[in-house]
Amino acid sequence: MTLLLVEDDRLLADTLVDALGIGGYDVRLLVNGEEAYDYLSGEHDIHMVLLDLNLPGRSGLEILEALRRHDTQTPVLILTARGAVEDRVRGLDLGADDYLAKPFSLEELEARVRALLRRRGPSALLLVGPLGFDSLAQRFSLGDEVLALPPREQRLLGCLMRHAGVPVDKATLVQEAFGDEEVGDNAIEVYVHRLRKRLSGHDVSLRTVRGLGYLLEAP
Repeated sequence: MTLLLVEDDRLLADTLVDALGIGGYDVRLLVNGEEAYDYLSGEHDIHMVLLDLNLPGRSGLEILEALRRHDTQTPVLILTARGAVEDRVRGLDLGADDYLAKPFSLEELEARVRALLRRRGPSALLLVGPLGFDSLAQRFSLGDEVLALPPREQRLLGCLMRHAGVPVDKATLVQEAFGDEEVGDNAIEVYVHRLRKRLSGHDVSLRTVRGLGYLLEAP
């Protein structure tokens, strides 16, 4: 799922990009209100907007109003230090779905993001045999059990599931699962080894196809 974060506090913005990225979201950042206004005034490919109100160029309320002229479906979570009731009411009246006042905990932010994305529509569920991935809830399951994974293994397995039935080379895994992070070949091998152990005993396999990469498949 792709989130657009519109926030001019770079320290907070970088923190949120990192935290939500670890959670499996693709986060795009804009720090200028004018850029965000132009971006959201027309067609876009964003699943959710996290929007500060006090921005240079254009205010968050102007951006929200421009978005809602043509898009009433994309969830918008307002993030702001403003505590005045009138700001909160104005944002909700213009079509915001939720409101979170700064300072806030990352856990609460992530919970609100998950809740708003669930309201957006049915879960996007990937299935490979008994292995499932709900991309909205960011949750893996194996059989009838939740499959709890560290963040990097989550991102790697999600990538392999999107390519299920087709070998994926290491370069593609690094690019799609980790983006700009520096992840070496040895690290990929370690993560694949751990995933194999977790999947062992179930009707799904993760094997190496010599010269082509890693293949996730079910009988």
